[in-house]
Amino acid sequence: MSEFRPSADDLNEEALRAAMEIFVVVGRLRRRLTSLPGDSGLTPTQASVLTRLSKVESATVGELAGAEQVTHQATVKTVAALEQAGLVRRDPDPTDGRRQLISLTEVGRTRAQGERHARQEWLARALSEHGTPEQIRAVLIAMELLGEVSDSS
Repeated sequence: MSEFRPSADDLNEEALRAAMEIFVVVGRLRRRLTSLPGDSGLTPTQASVLTRLSKVESATVGELAGAEQVTHQATVKTVAALEQAGLVRRDPDPTDGRRQLISLTEVGRTRAQGERHARQEWLARALSEHGTPEQIRAVLIAMELLGEVSDSS
């Protein structure tokens, strides 16, 4: 049995407006966060891969490419640059010798934590400067809903 999916005409006008606003604001916020100056010397893609690897024990290049929504070839180049910088290592997959698992080195883990911390600190400061406590609580409630939406199929 197929799941009912409402057409655009059936959607709540406010939900459509919210979807448009989320799309625009999240895109702008992502660009702003990735453009923040840092002394890491990493590209936004490299920083994103480091952050993603800091959340998992290891991943294949294919898993990273899918998660980052970039090509396999681009991810191979990114991983190679991170490996050359000593931030990641490749190990054979114990269940499939044809694959390699990418994981952070200790230096990479430290760098990933620093990147994430600096961006979170900037965002927390900006929220405090621009928002009231009530607005910040509303953001937390909205993030809970967006988390549910992002986890749904």
